[in-house]
Amino acid sequence: MLIPTTAAARLRRAARVILVGPPGCGKGTQTTRILNRYPQLTALSSGDLLRQNVRAGTPIGLEAESIMEMGGLVHDSLMVKLIVGELSRRGYLESKPTHAAGLISASFSSVSSPSNSSDLPSASFLLDGFPRTQGQAKKLDEEVSVNFVVNIDVPPEAIIERISNRLVHTPSGRIYNLTWNPPKVSGIDDITGEPLTRRPDDCPETFKKRLEAYRRETEPLLEHYDKAGVLWTVKGETSDEITPLLEGEIKRRFG
Repeated sequence: MLIPTTAAARLRRAARVILVGPPGCGKGTQTTRILNRYPQLTALSSGDLLRQNVRAGTPIGLEAESIMEMGGLVHDSLMVKLIVGELSRRGYLESKPTHAAGLISASFSSVSSPSNSSDLPSASFLLDGFPRTQGQAKKLDEEVSVNFVVNIDVPPEAIIERISNRLVHTPSGRIYNLTWNPPKVSGIDDITGEPLTRRPDDCPETFKKRLEAYRRETEPLLEHYDKAGVLWTVKGETSDEITPLLEGEIKRRFG
């Protein structure tokens, strides 16, 4: 999909954003467009932060690596320390020194008291990959004042149609759709000339199960943020329908 060229806009106060949506809803597309539209926003991926800390051998990275090597899942409090530490390192939070759990940190304390979120526009971020559950959201609330949670609501049948026509260039992650963004040459990546493939789980029946599992897991998360007064739902079948609505809401709240 071609990303519309839109003039950059300015934020007047910090936007601390989480995007929530089912697999195949276009979160990646919306993230790219929002970052292009609002350069003051920074995307933070919990998965990327974890991998960076493991590679760098930080205390939190070593602790997480030990858990993963035993086949376990990195627990929520550790992920919150990781995120809070990175936000503190960037100056987005005014937190206690022991909470600086990013790549430059050497010690950690248990999450116990809230950090103060900077309201400067330059402290705006979009958090990707966390939280996914209500329990994770509650842990994050103890440290970070999230002020905008976007629920991307795309009908399941529209998502199934998307993934049924999806082809991927695995090395780069480039995605094509046979309906509205086909490759110039059938089955071939436009940039490298390498073959395109289908993801193993891009099977309609498999994807229906994923969507149902997502709904069960996410409903309590959405209820949590709705009660907090920061949830906003945008409905649409395509990314081009959703983008102007989302950009307009960001402008209304933070522009």
